[in-house]
Amino acid sequence: MNKIDKKLLLKMLDTMLKIRMFEEKLVELEKRKELPGWLHFYIGEEAVATGVCLNLKKEDFIASTHRGHGHLIAKGADIRYMMAELYGKNTGYCKGRGGSMHISDYSIGILGANGIVGGGIPIATGAGYGCQYLKNNCVVVAFFGDGAANTGAFHESINLASIWKLPVIYVIENNRYAISFKCEGEGMTHVNVKDLAERSKAYNIPGIIADGMDVIDMYEKINEIIPDVRSGKGPVLIEAKTYRYKGHHLGDHEGYRTKQEVAEWKKKDPIKRLEGKLIDEKIIDKSEVENIISKIESEINDAVEFARKSPDPTTEEATDFIFA
Repeated sequence: MNKIDKKLLLKMLDTMLKIRMFEEKLVELEKRKELPGWLHFYIGEEAVATGVCLNLKKEDFIASTHRGHGHLIAKGADIRYMMAELYGKNTGYCKGRGGSMHISDYSIGILGANGIVGGGIPIATGAGYGCQYLKNNCVVVAFFGDGAANTGAFHESINLASIWKLPVIYVIENNRYAISFKCEGEGMTHVNVKDLAERSKAYNIPGIIADGMDVIDMYEKINEIIPDVRSGKGPVLIEAKTYRYKGHHLGDHEGYRTKQEVAEWKKKDPIKRLEGKLIDEKIIDKSEVENIISKIESEINDAVEFARKSPDPTTEEATDFIFA
């Protein structure tokens, strides 16, 4: 912790809390049937997006997934426009057309969330080629799950990135389940390796394992490798060992895992771990934490009101932004 100053540590806590509280509000709104479409929650995984994105510049790029709210918030997306998009409103990032799984904001390097498993991996690789060609000193991060690490897009993209030494960081968010298929342990699994980071050896690139429940470890692992990626030494594969507290989506029966398993992982909660360290080391006290929470709660409530009051797309606008 000596390497990281107080301002950055507080930013880590603030970002993780904003992701958690934003999604907890979505759970509440979904149960009240205010939101259309599917929602896939990032609750429990906040340390991954936060630790990665706090190493990035505004000009750097990320490619997200169907479970992308955390990535977008960590990269600096405006939660008002995110909330409006989730409500299907004209003021949303995609004018209400994309919903949860397709939010993008090129102005801050968000290439888009993606409803296709592994769909963002080749997009990030192409963006990496663009950065190399333009010599803009930018890096690209591809976020994807353990299930996506089995797709052809994963292997093809990393192979090409390795050959061309593209400035791409491939982040596997190994939350232990590809929907209901285990990544490891007894029973039906979807891989036959202990650590997905080992797959880096096939492409002669670095493979690193990070504790996806520890934002400091995530930050430091990315901070260590990003100068090499940025300077043209090629891509890196990071496996973040993490866990989602909610099901694959809201309404998932979750019969593939036990309540005891979830409870054990919650003991490693990334927000509580960081908060506890900051309090123990007298970097922050409980009243300051409450102030941060109160401020975020106000921002989220404002975002909900902004979305509720925003106009719906009109019938005449239904085919706008659609290209055939």
